[in-house]
Amino acid sequence: MHIDDVAAARTLLFVPGHRPDRFDKAVASGADGVVLDLEDAVGPADKAVAREHVRHWLAGGNSAVVRINGADTEWYEADVAACAGLATVVMLPKAERAGDVDRVAADSGAQVIPLVETARGVIEAGAVCAAEATLRPAFGSIDLAAQLGVDPGSRTALLTSRSALVLAATAAGCAPPIDGVTTALRDETQLLGDIAHAVELGFTGKLCVHPSQISPAHTALAPDEAEVEWARGVLKAAARESVAVYGGEMVDRPVLLRAERLLSRATGPLVR
Repeated sequence: MHIDDVAAARTLLFVPGHRPDRFDKAVASGADGVVLDLEDAVGPADKAVAREHVRHWLAGGNSAVVRINGADTEWYEADVAACAGLATVVMLPKAERAGDVDRVAADSGAQVIPLVETARGVIEAGAVCAAEATLRPAFGSIDLAAQLGVDPGSRTALLTSRSALVLAATAAGCAPPIDGVTTALRDETQLLGDIAHAVELGFTGKLCVHPSQISPAHTALAPDEAEVEWARGVLKAAARESVAVYGGEMVDRPVLLRAERLLSRATGPLVR
């Protein structure tokens, strides 16, 4: 994936690194991008073989984000060595310090999606997002909820943390964050509700764990017809007059910016 594609991606689909039979299927799933996972989805006994599968697939001219193991693990050095020169973006789990992000970038030659999924990571989100190598952050709701001792499905319990990440990403000038996974694979209502909540807070992407989540996620991440109509009306009104009014509302710079962002979400990224 090109770096710009990852920055604009609506969906990233995880695939276990030790299952190369699923790599091409994931690419064909309709997801905006694929994350080849060397961390949580791969047990210690399979780490080495997963790494070789990932490197071989990337060396064949394929493209994906790679989630490596943390900088404090025994697998880190081999993971970044496998990514070097092949992966343009790596995902760093349990990101807590700007220095960790920059270290990963230096070791792998890739830009970084820091996965903010600890209390310290949330507190340090401003520095993590401002790191030179940060492309856009992602939110790790499952691990954070476990650390905090709260229900990962509770939108209230993690509201402050999600909002903190949106603020950090915006202040740092990086792309908007990607929301964490919804583990209820057969509950589309839960998935759509989770995404609607995240979009309301300022997230523009979703981490997915099954191909069945891709299509409904794209639908939920896009603005509805009424929002699109409003955004187009605002832009037309602004093009006609220097001081415009649309729908009884004065069209100033913040209103224009919201309209432009809505239309950007409606068209989606240009992927592959």
